[in-house]
Amino acid sequence: MSEQSSRAASQVAGWTTRRWLRVSVAVTLAVLAVLGSLGAWAMSRTSDLTDQLVERRSPALTYAVRLETALVNQETGVRGYGLSGRRDFLQPYRQGVTDERTALDRLDRLTADDPRGRADLATVRRLADRWQEQWARPIAQADPEEALPLAERRATAGNTAFDALRDAMARQQEHLQQEQSAARDDLRRALTVRNAALAVIAAVIALTAVLVFEALRRGISAPLALLAHGAREVGSGRFDRPITVTGPADLRQLGADVESMRRRLLAELEFSERSRRLLDEQATDLKRSNTELEQFAYVASHDLQEPLRKVSSFTQLLQRRYGGQLDERADQYIDFAVDGANRMQVLINDLLAFSRVGRVHNDHALVDLAQIVDRTLDTLSVAVEESGARIAHDPLPTVVGDATQLGMLWQNLLSNSIKFRRPDVPPEIRITVERADDFWEFAVADNGIGIDPEFQEKVFVIFQRLHTRDAYPGTGIGLAMCKKVVEFHGGNIRIDPGHTTGTRVVFTLPVEHSAEHPAADGAREAHP
Repeated sequence: MSEQSSRAASQVAGWTTRRWLRVSVAVTLAVLAVLGSLGAWAMSRTSDLTDQLVERRSPALTYAVRLETALVNQETGVRGYGLSGRRDFLQPYRQGVTDERTALDRLDRLTADDPRGRADLATVRRLADRWQEQWARPIAQADPEEALPLAERRATAGNTAFDALRDAMARQQEHLQQEQSAARDDLRRALTVRNAALAVIAAVIALTAVLVFEALRRGISAPLALLAHGAREVGSGRFDRPITVTGPADLRQLGADVESMRRRLLAELEFSERSRRLLDEQATDLKRSNTELEQFAYVASHDLQEPLRKVSSFTQLLQRRYGGQLDERADQYIDFAVDGANRMQVLINDLLAFSRVGRVHNDHALVDLAQIVDRTLDTLSVAVEESGARIAHDPLPTVVGDATQLGMLWQNLLSNSIKFRRPDVPPEIRITVERADDFWEFAVADNGIGIDPEFQEKVFVIFQRLHTRDAYPGTGIGLAMCKKVVEFHGGNIRIDPGHTTGTRVVFTLPVEHSAEHPAADGAREAHP
């Protein structure tokens, strides 16, 4: 016996949490099914008895009383007509006939499955018909002169017939009252049984809930709390404390896995420390590289500019003083030197401006883009006038950003639209804006030469040019700078591939919720 007990205990100890839950749920569902069946039977029994009392017994007694009232009204009306000869006394009789038919119809339906009730109703109907034929109907149909003697002759027979009818109705109502009382007693007993059943169900459910809660606490919650405590110890850096868990087999296995993880973390801690030191060294190298980059920018803006200005100045002086005095090839060489020096100076300035994006100009504040665009159009007024450009823009919002960088953005976009125009076609530039969730989406569309789809990503790479310097001057850094400015402000920029009549540059900037979008309708235009 002890060996079997130990074997059974060993099998139960090997149960997983899922098996414990499955067995617990199965037992709970079985108990609830039995209790639910009992409760459903009690509720159904109570409902049936309530329906029987409310829909049959009580209405049957009510209509039996109404039937008696209708016949009494008929008897009163006919008797008054027989004594007075006045036809207005027949009004209660006629109303009583109508009420009698209604009550009899309802009683036919209400006593359909009650043999005694149908027998009582048949007796009442038979006696009522006999009373009507012998006394009530002949007097009601007679003329006033004939009604008085006819009522006197048939008074005794009428009274006898109506007394018999009254006795039959009294027996009918007595039987219906007995059935109503019996139905009430049955309903009262059913309610008592139902309430007792519900109380038992509630007690069993409460007991089951307590047992389930205690089982979950001992079998799952307590082991998980112990495991969580051990995990927090490990998380706080106490890797030297082992983790032990009791409970179902899968929780013990989980505890063993966490213990294995603790050992592995302890073994990898030194490796993580070495990696951290390596990252610190790399961060130091990166910081040094950024410092060198700043020094390079300083050199490019000061030390390289000075000798470049000398080369440019002397080559231009050489060109002015000796231009036309030397041969044609010497003049060509001088032109090449001047052009190269100028391009080098523009390139250094563009590189310096590109390196300063996000580093030098980084004063974020509320910026009215309408004012920025207006200042940009003033700066480009000469190019706008020479090209005959028409520029229109929607009401522009206020955003948070650096005014200098945003000015560079608009100047590069608008100058590109003016520069890359079709020959003999005045540029038409349209700036639109619409809100998309938490971003403003801007678009600068023109009717210029456009960009082929295969180059729409390449144009945002620094120094990437699609045309020769002879066709369109520039360093190829403008759109790269636009991308850097937009991304520094948390947006993105792209070329719209669906715009085929020119180029449409689309970029986004975050919405500043405290700034309001201008409410003016229509677009503003800048004419050449």
